[in-house]
Amino acid sequence: MTLSVKQQYDEQGYVIIPQLIALEDWKNLEAACKQAVDRTRKGDWPYRRTVGKQFPPYGQDDPDSWGVQHVMHPELGEPAFAKWYTSEKVLGVVEQLLECEIQDLQMELFNLLINPEAHDFALRWHRDDVPENASTEEEIKALDVWHFGVQWNTAIYRDACLYIVPGSHLVPRTQEQRIHSSGQIPKDPLAMPGAVQVVLEPGETVFYNSNILHCAAYSSQNKRATLHACMGNSQGGSSRARNILQHGLEWMKTPAFKASLPDNVGVGMLDKLIEMYDSSASEDVAYSLKN
Repeated sequence: MTLSVKQQYDEQGYVIIPQLIALEDWKNLEAACKQAVDRTRKGDWPYRRTVGKQFPPYGQDDPDSWGVQHVMHPELGEPAFAKWYTSEKVLGVVEQLLECEIQDLQMELFNLLINPEAHDFALRWHRDDVPENASTEEEIKALDVWHFGVQWNTAIYRDACLYIVPGSHLVPRTQEQRIHSSGQIPKDPLAMPGAVQVVLEPGETVFYNSNILHCAAYSSQNKRATLHACMGNSQGGSSRARNILQHGLEWMKTPAFKASLPDNVGVGMLDKLIEMYDSSASEDVAYSLKN
């Protein structure tokens, strides 16, 4: 029996879906990726993920980059990104996975994952909003509230960087999994008990719960441009605030960004984000994980 998209996502913590980029949008989106990567490589775009830093804050110490941050930023000048993020195809899947209506959707992050040029690079095994030293009880509590958002990777070129442990979004780590996720970079990601490699062909998207156990290995030799985004269900209140706001989203509150959005759907999603932002303004925004 083949599981439905929603069943697989709920049970396994991820699901792969093809063709979320309409043919008429493909060229514009690929060109936008190229421009964003070129500007980042040249040092013209300061918002980037730097080699040697796995999690925010990323800093500027290394000239080599493994990601481009804030691709919907109006100063980047690439409207294809916001158009796709708010597209009917993408929103339809997110609504299904989060079991909410379009008016509940909350705009969050949209970045671009790329290959570093001078170094191979890897991320350790982690959950995005649960520190590696969390107790079993703390893990259970954190996993219980993480169904109010979804993260996804859409491959422009073939991408085999991501490794996950299916089903691990539902349960705390075993003792052996704790050993493999204690902070070290894995020499062999498949040594993690239960791990599988996620391979995406161009145009395929993996949607996943970002508190699933996952890591990544980036080759400087393999061209990569993978759309990396997340979206929330505003019914979750401030449950996602720390993980989202740690990336520095002040620019998303500007009139210029709101004016750059292609339609009222995007504006409504932005308003939900700003509500969460403002409700968390009195709190110190902490970083979810330490590099």
